[in-house]
Amino acid sequence: MSRENVEQVREAVDAFNRRDLDAYLGLMEPDVELTPYERVVEGLGPYRGHDGVRTWWRETLAALPDLRAELDQLRDLGDMVFARGHLRGTGSRSGAPIERTLWIAVEVRDGKAVSWHTHASEAEALKAVGLEE
Repeated sequence: MSRENVEQVREAVDAFNRRDLDAYLGLMEPDVELTPYERVVEGLGPYRGHDGVRTWWRETLAALPDLRAELDQLRDLGDMVFARGHLRGTGSRSGAPIERTLWIAVEVRDGKAVSWHTHASEAEALKAVGLEE
C-alpha cells in the first residue's frame, strides 16, 4: 500500500501545480489537517477539512499566483510519506521571487491524506514521520 501513498503525494503536488483544486481535494480526507510552513512561523494552527484547504488555496495563490512545488525525494514509510522539494514563486504585490526548500510529512490512509505538514527542516520532518537521522 505504501507505494500508492507516495504516488498520492506526487499526484497532490501535480494537482496543485495544475491549479486543479477538485483533484487536490479528491486526494484529501474530508477532515484533513493541513499545516503549511507559514502557519507554523506565524504561530497559527493547521487548516482543517476541505473548507480549510480551500481557504489555504485561495490565500496562497492570491499572494503567490505562480507558486510551484517540485519534489526531489519521496520516502515510502508505510502510512507516512516523507518528501523533500522546492517551492518557487513570485509575490503578487512585491514582485519579489521566493524559493525555499520544502520538507513535508504526510500521513495517508486508504489513498487519501489525513495530515499534511510542512516543516522548517529535514530533521523536523523526519521526526514527524518517525525517523531521526
